[in-house]
Amino acid sequence: MTQAQVVMVDGKDLPLHCPTNKTPAWNSHPRVFLDITKTGEAKCPYCGAEYKLIPGTEPHGH
Repeated sequence: MTQAQVVMVDGKDLPLHCPTNKTPAWNSHPRVFLDITKTGEAKCPYCGAEYKLIPGTEPHGH
């Protein structure tokens, strides 16, 4: 079993979606938007990637 990747997210990455724009096409799944602003973290229901908001990050335009 492999451990899920933890991706640190900045305000410029919002709104957050997985897969991100940096994900290679061969490793893609349907895009899902994740709400990270309430708790500071989110997990993708498709691939299990974990996202964490960088401490002190202010959401821009949300």
